[in-house]
Amino acid sequence: MSLGFPGASAQEVSLRKLPNHSHTAVLFDEPLGIAVQGLRPRQPVTLRASVQDEAGERFEASARYEAEESGELDLGRSPALPGGSFCGLEPMGLLWALQPQKPFWCMVKRDVQTPLRLLLEVFEGHGPPPGRLLAQGQHERIFLRDGVQRVPVREGRIRGTLFLPPGEAPFPGIIDIHGLEGGLLEYRASLLANYGFATLALAYYHYEDLPQKPTELHLEYFEEAVNYMLRPRLGLLGYSKGGELCLAMAAFLKNITAVASINSPVTITAIPLCYKDKTIPHLPWHEERATVNQSNIYDCSDVLDDPFQVPDHQSRIPVENIEAKLLFIAGQDDNLIKSEYFAIEACKRLQAQGKNNFQILSYPGTGHCFDPPFFPLNAIGRHPVLLKRVFLGGELKAYSKAQVQAWLEIQAFFNKHLNEK
Repeated sequence: MSLGFPGASAQEVSLRKLPNHSHTAVLFDEPLGIAVQGLRPRQPVTLRASVQDEAGERFEASARYEAEESGELDLGRSPALPGGSFCGLEPMGLLWALQPQKPFWCMVKRDVQTPLRLLLEVFEGHGPPPGRLLAQGQHERIFLRDGVQRVPVREGRIRGTLFLPPGEAPFPGIIDIHGLEGGLLEYRASLLANYGFATLALAYYHYEDLPQKPTELHLEYFEEAVNYMLRPRLGLLGYSKGGELCLAMAAFLKNITAVASINSPVTITAIPLCYKDKTIPHLPWHEERATVNQSNIYDCSDVLDDPFQVPDHQSRIPVENIEAKLLFIAGQDDNLIKSEYFAIEACKRLQAQGKNNFQILSYPGTGHCFDPPFFPLNAIGRHPVLLKRVFLGGELKAYSKAQVQAWLEIQAFFNKHLNEK
């Protein structure tokens, strides 16, 4: 796009995709090449990116640059100078550094059929305050490529949304389950469908006619979802409580080939889980162990008991029974669940059974929040059980690298194990 503004010289903001992408629209999780043309040699400028989420809350990031001798500024070649949201050579910094202007606000994308619109502005000088606006451009970040079908699912008891890739079926299938926030979140499932996976975003409470505040969950509900997908090779992808449920499904149910668990405990937490005549109690919360700082933010890293210190702890999921391939993704700075520790201990039990069906990917500087690439870091969030603001952990730059790497690893994992002949 080219936009000219009155002044001594017209200047142009160019938002262009990287050369290795052939699609006309850019997915939310895809990289974006950003360049500015028509500047003076070595002209100092500030670039600002902003986006409004569905609630109208604004997220912003800015960076200071100096144009090349040619008058061009290419974020793939030019490092950001100190004083902005980031510095150094960070071609995607204006996306991964986006932060809410309202304190503690978390970006949630619920309507995946509409894009998020990124506004890029170029200001003269290095402010603050911002100098003269030289140019601006808008760019849409989409969640569904042309041809991906979105199918609401109201089959038997199950409630969710199925995303089907374009092309000829059958497709490898994945069930995607989120955490304790409840409701139905579709953004991760919709993005996966663009890469050839039939993905079911599955709600399990606080959605439509599902229980609003369940006192127990029933594995038979999730078994129904497995049967609905009816794939020769089925994958499960879960985050936090959703990952816990995926591990329980793989431990007790049949026809599951591969499980990717993101920052998940390997015990039942918050809500007991029932299956047939068995009930697995939830691991107790000890709110009195939480500490609080002057800003009234709680540290809940020690509120859960360690289930591995008690032999045959009743709340522990029998992961040693799992035959499916397992991928544990853990943030080393997860301040809510000791996810790396849980993953290591789970794999010790698998090894003790002579199994090597697991892999652990552990990311430094990454907290409990772990979304696909370019979703903003949420280092402080509202705890769904304690109903207080808590430290989730994570550091912007490290998290941004982990998002990209883990997302590619998840796709490679499912491609390998769900597409085997």
